[in-house]
Amino acid sequence: MFGAKTTSLLLGKMNVFSCFHPMTRQLQLRRGFRVAVIGAAGGIGQPLSLLLMKDQRIKELRLHDVQNVKGVAADLSHVSSPVSVQAMQGPDQIEKAVECCDVVVITAGLARKPGMTREQLFEVNATIVCGAVSAIAKKSPEAMIVIVTNPVNSIVPMAAEVLKRNNTYDPKRLFGVTTLDCVRAERFIGEFLNISPTMVKIPVIGGHAGTTILPIMSQCKPPMKAGRECIASIIKRVQTGGEEIIQAKEGKGSATLSMAFSANRFVDVLFRGLSGEKTPIEPAYVESSVTDACFFATPLSFGPKGIATNHGLPRLDKSEEDAMKVAVKELQRSIQLGVDFVKK
Repeated sequence: MFGAKTTSLLLGKMNVFSCFHPMTRQLQLRRGFRVAVIGAAGGIGQPLSLLLMKDQRIKELRLHDVQNVKGVAADLSHVSSPVSVQAMQGPDQIEKAVECCDVVVITAGLARKPGMTREQLFEVNATIVCGAVSAIAKKSPEAMIVIVTNPVNSIVPMAAEVLKRNNTYDPKRLFGVTTLDCVRAERFIGEFLNISPTMVKIPVIGGHAGTTILPIMSQCKPPMKAGRECIASIIKRVQTGGEEIIQAKEGKGSATLSMAFSANRFVDVLFRGLSGEKTPIEPAYVESSVTDACFFATPLSFGPKGIATNHGLPRLDKSEEDAMKVAVKELQRSIQLGVDFVKK
């Protein structure tokens, strides 16, 4: 009916106008992100990568680790998901893995073993994360950097120093994931109140280790109507949740599945912000001026450039104020540990 030239012209117009079709635009927004998982062959990296494969807002998922990551990528490539998955293996491939990414999630490093202090863990994991952050600074300076590797309280300030040295530091784009503390608080309170954890809203502030983890029970919704001892026991369980899992796994593992679940929840909120959506409030360990600790987790909202609003401290009762003073002193020591590592 039409000549070859006319047909070509019509198809060209259709392609141009399809860019403006609402459905096309919606798909572009939903499937536009490049994400890298550093440490993808590990205990957290594997389940996190599987969860990310389900997210159709992701265009490309890049998996990096020092070994065994090709098998993980091959396995995930059999999943019926439109997400493209690629494997990059070894130190010489890390820059390629993070290049031009929107979000980089760092899970690489050694898991804490029974009897190991977080300072000992830091000595092992600091060098690993330094290498990853240096690669991000060089190849993807605008990326959102999501740090899962422990000890978060020291690793995140260390990462900030590395970025500063590379003149690429933006405090709105660097996050330590503390969502697992929220997830635990929601679960344990839900069990006590005999309701779904999804119905529990509780701010958890501070850091991501021991007494630096501060579930603000006075602001729990629905309200926690329980005695002091009961509330204290729930707080203690949230603060020592990592040890509980290590013991349950008989020293052969740590919190991997629950951490992957939590990291995925945090990344989901980041995606919403990057897409220009109104985001749920989610805490993270970030540079902060709300206390005397220059890094501190508080409730945050997110936007296209990272942190949109730091909502600061929730209202605290007297016991929570006292607990925060203890947490701040401990955080200051942990922060200095991370800063000194880079300076030395």
